[in-house]
Amino acid sequence: MTTLGIEELIAAPPRSFAGKRLALLCNQASTDSRFRHSRDLVMQAFPGQLACLFSPQHGFFSEKQDNMIESGHGADAATGLPVFSLYGETRQPTAAMFEHFDILLIDLQDVGTRVYTFIWTVVYCLQQAAAGGKKVVVLDRPNPVGGQIIEGNLLRPELRSFVGLHEIPMRHGLTMGELALLCNQEMGIHAELEVVRMQGWTRSMFFADTGLPWVFPSPNMPTPLTALVYPGQVIWEGTNISEGRGTTLPFELVGAPFIRPQEVLARLARTELPGCVLRPLVFEPTSGKWAGKPCAGFHVHVTEPGRFLSYRLSLALLEALLHLYPQDFAWKQPPYEYEYEKLPIDLILGNRAVREAVENGAEIIELERSWQEELAAFDERRRAVFMYPE
Repeated sequence: MTTLGIEELIAAPPRSFAGKRLALLCNQASTDSRFRHSRDLVMQAFPGQLACLFSPQHGFFSEKQDNMIESGHGADAATGLPVFSLYGETRQPTAAMFEHFDILLIDLQDVGTRVYTFIWTVVYCLQQAAAGGKKVVVLDRPNPVGGQIIEGNLLRPELRSFVGLHEIPMRHGLTMGELALLCNQEMGIHAELEVVRMQGWTRSMFFADTGLPWVFPSPNMPTPLTALVYPGQVIWEGTNISEGRGTTLPFELVGAPFIRPQEVLARLARTELPGCVLRPLVFEPTSGKWAGKPCAGFHVHVTEPGRFLSYRLSLALLEALLHLYPQDFAWKQPPYEYEYEKLPIDLILGNRAVREAVENGAEIIELERSWQEELAAFDERRRAVFMYPE
């Protein structure tokens, strides 16, 4: 079984932590394999040293549903420690917040997709740490969608936002620790950064292979299967198509009242979509888009995780819906993640040319070929920070 970074830290507490004030960036999913919360483990291993907590998007208890739903600062009821929200009045920690500690521990479950904001919260923390001379220690966790497959075009610099601050693809195949190392180096941050690596994790492993329990890191990431479809299915956030929010299967379901599934399947037949089955169905969201309205669409069943390409699937679906239902389909309008002018879909896709190609009816396999060179270059870049064997 995989041993987590937090478990490795507690098993061998570093002598360098002696007498240091500690902070912990975490949420309710920051537990060990026995469901013990990281803040409790840190307090036991380093008595009297934990000075404060930080929480990312969705709040300390992962209770906030959607983007731009903020959390305020507060106090942890269990310990009395102050909790500073990094998704509230600001996404960036202030120098005043960083005066409370000497070393920032980070223990967050990432999901392996560029637009999931936790890594960008980490980047902002690295920037503040570099400015204030503080050390950052990432307690590493598995990438639930594996460390081998990478997918998608690279983010364009003009579309940097809180769903992408650095030029990486949608599915990056790195752990939180590795991605922190990459950004710290390539973005020129140069904070003092250490990663406490896991034991027993290899790049070919999906979350089910780790033997670890899944604790949801955000309200619409209930299972590891959600994470597997998310690199593509998150695209629907930039449209009027339901991504299954307000159902028990967010991101696994996709649909809208105007969709006729058999028409869509006929158009999708021109694109090879390995490792999955699209099962037609009708669902009715209880909140979010089309709340209370029957939505025709699909349940995405992943049959072979090692072959499944979520970004390809969702782009093919996007192209089909755009062209079959031009009168009904619509792009979501701003704001999205505190960007008030650019189209949300452009921020999500990371390249306007991808949206324009889909609008023009591009063959998705051909579109994929157009970014293979930059994706191969990214693959070389990421190998410089690999901490785990293939």
